[in-house]
Amino acid sequence: MSDALTRNAYFAQIAEGLESPGSAELADLGAVDVRPVRRGIHFKADRSSLYRINYCARLCSRVLAPIQSFACPDAAAIYRAARRIDWTRFLNLDQTFAVFASTAGSSVPHSQFAGLKLKDAVADQFRDAFGRRPNVDPRTPDLWINLYVEKDRGTISVDTSGGSLHRRGYRTRSGDAPMQETVAAAMVRLSGWDGRVPLADPMCGSGTLVIEAAMDYCRTPAGYLRHRFGFQQLPDYDPQVWKTVKDEATGRIRKLADRLIYASDIDAQAVSATRANCKMVPHARTVSVLRKDFRQIEGLENRIILCNPPYGIRMKRGDDLDDFYRQLGDFLKQRCKGSEAYIYFGNREMIKRIGLKPAWKKPLRNGGLDGRLVKYELY
Repeated sequence: MSDALTRNAYFAQIAEGLESPGSAELADLGAVDVRPVRRGIHFKADRSSLYRINYCARLCSRVLAPIQSFACPDAAAIYRAARRIDWTRFLNLDQTFAVFASTAGSSVPHSQFAGLKLKDAVADQFRDAFGRRPNVDPRTPDLWINLYVEKDRGTISVDTSGGSLHRRGYRTRSGDAPMQETVAAAMVRLSGWDGRVPLADPMCGSGTLVIEAAMDYCRTPAGYLRHRFGFQQLPDYDPQVWKTVKDEATGRIRKLADRLIYASDIDAQAVSATRANCKMVPHARTVSVLRKDFRQIEGLENRIILCNPPYGIRMKRGDDLDDFYRQLGDFLKQRCKGSEAYIYFGNREMIKRIGLKPAWKKPLRNGGLDGRLVKYELY
């Protein structure tokens, strides 16, 4: 049995800035010995907790099971370490695999080359033993293998998630620069919204924020629409434990109260996309979705407002970004009294343009954007 699987030790990848709420979420789902680090969380979990975390966690992007740690002075060390692992315990000849690698301060030239050495080791082990090797599928493999090299240490892991957990499966249609699902879930979590007051997104795009809010309120597992997980490739995978965990979590789903979540957008395609995506999730089709310019909304008082406004990439040509954010600030100040607004700024310069005093600002990465989530209390 490999190191991680005997010690029940795992590593969750997570966006920078979410390590603290991510740690709390993992603990709620059964993780123990939780230890956050930059962009990740070390933890331990028994089999059922590992399955539950992959099925239900909203903030983490992947859960890795480290199976080999080794000294890595050069690329040849990667090949040697990977050849020592018995890959037949995770993979057979008729299945597919893929490698994703990253390096930091390493003498190994670059991550692509490092990943190639690991891939060659897996392929050569099968070829030597059976005369042929499993195919590589870079998009939807049966087994994802991770390699991380930092300075002179390397770690080889298998991905128990089976691909990034942010791919929930409900986004059948998308607009420009959509917010990552895990980041949207983080905004819901950081707002503290619990359904006691309505929630609104007046610039909903393809609906990610309101759908994540609906899933959170309805207790719909984040992985509800996923067909398979990487832990099903582990040698100790137990289908009966997985069925028990899945049935228990799915059995907690509840209906969304009427008129509790409101979404609108000026763009007809965005409204259509939001409606289509809402239909994919249990009970989210009751989210109120309207086509409306936020400047035409009479008021959004006494509620939680979540918003990912345009920040240049999504602006229509000819629109003035500074003026747009001044108008957004005026709308919040004049027509959203008694509400709390949580605005994501992909362009941090616009925080100064909105003309409101922040209650707090938190770093929050969305893909390649080093943005800020800002809370405003609208008295």
